[in-house]
Amino acid sequence: MVPNDIELVEKLQKGDVEAFDLIYDKYSGKLYSFGLKYLRSNSEAEELVQSVFLKVWENYKNLKKESSFKSYLFTIAYNDICKLFRKRNYHHKIQKNEDQKRKKLIHRITRVYIKIAAILMLPLLITGGLFYKHYLNQSLISIDQVVSSSIYAPMGARVSFNLPDGTVGMLNSGSQLCYSLPFTNKREITLEGEAWLDVCHNEIHPFKITSGTSSLRVFGTKFNLSAYPTEHYVEVVLEEGKVDYLNQEASIAVTMSPSERLVFENGQISRSNTDPSKYNAWTQGKLVFRGDPMSEVARRIER
Repeated sequence: MVPNDIELVEKLQKGDVEAFDLIYDKYSGKLYSFGLKYLRSNSEAEELVQSVFLKVWENYKNLKKESSFKSYLFTIAYNDICKLFRKRNYHHKIQKNEDQKRKKLIHRITRVYIKIAAILMLPLLITGGLFYKHYLNQSLISIDQVVSSSIYAPMGARVSFNLPDGTVGMLNSGSQLCYSLPFTNKREITLEGEAWLDVCHNEIHPFKITSGTSSLRVFGTKFNLSAYPTEHYVEVVLEEGKVDYLNQEASIAVTMSPSERLVFENGQISRSNTDPSKYNAWTQGKLVFRGDPMSEVARRIER
């Protein structure tokens, strides 16, 4: 028999993770539909659900079991929606003002240019030709230069990305991925935070990820990597393919197999079999907890 809301709240006040899972399963779909009705955006509706349950977790010790828990959840959702609407309106006004300023500036420049065009046409043509030649020469020189590029996911957001070699992935909240161009012949990236990747297979040019003292050598693979610098904790969950994990500081080299989870913490490594879908559920805006300790639950919810 499924416990009622009052019983679930009583258990949640004691830090019961299973109670939190039951509440999430019971109300996440309803909150998603409620958010989608007003926000008209799947991603924003998913973020609304995560925001509501994050507030519940942060305040679980102070929940009132005698009040309507359903009303409590939807009140949080309604307040978050109102805040988002105010934010949308604010950004719209800023963009509108910027557009008006830009149009005025372009209009002024155009008027000035028309007035002087007849007088300066020949010098402009000569100057323009010289400038174009200089620019073309500079462009040809810079083709072989290395250019750094980065992708960043702000706090509270997830960012999808496509790398030049065909690799696709997603960054979790507060994460940053850096790489250099040209990329195809030297497929190396650095990561701070968490990312799910589907790496394009290339036997000649292996894919390498570096995060602190840890690095991964990837051979056409789907996997999740969590390596936030502030946590001093590295977690790799392999969905399919093959990954070599290396740690220079601890002199560790390990080859992982599909459905395997590797954790490096305090100079020690642990390996176990797991369900990869549990660890990449965040890419769909979901949190899955099955028998996890409270420390692990807290770490993932805070993110």
